[in-house]
Amino acid sequence: MDSTASRPEDQLFNAARQGDVAMLQQLLHAGLNVNAQDARGFTPLVLAAYENHLEAARLLLKAGANPNLRDAAGNTALMGVAFKGYPEMAQLLIDNGADLNARNGTGGTALMFATMFSRHHLITLFLNAGANAALRDAEGRSARDVAAQQNNEAALALLPQA
Repeated sequence: MDSTASRPEDQLFNAARQGDVAMLQQLLHAGLNVNAQDARGFTPLVLAAYENHLEAARLLLKAGANPNLRDAAGNTALMGVAFKGYPEMAQLLIDNGADLNARNGTGGTALMFATMFSRHHLITLFLNAGANAALRDAEGRSARDVAAQQNNEAALALLPQA
């Protein structure tokens, strides 16, 4: 753990980022808020999910972490996972109530992120779990529109026609 982290909340964020389950258990047992947010709005769950620390994410969710809290840009843990391309983490978040149709500050969804970054396995996962492919971002684009703009034939084949 980073020894420069003096505040307990900073220790919580560092432990989540590093996947340090033992430290997370200790800090949560000491009463720290599992849904605390740092200056950028990141929660311990967002940090653990983004770094693909499954056991840390499981612990945080079991301790009551809200998978739908948003960072300063409006992104959720599932959106970060869609960007990174982690199917097991995505499934864990979905199984624990992650909103597949949540929108960030620009109207983007996890499905749009998966499409934009060619995470085809996640496109299928999200659609099968109930993601709404018809949602549009602030520029009026659906996930299918994003795929078309990128000439992403594989994504186009997965996404339903409007």
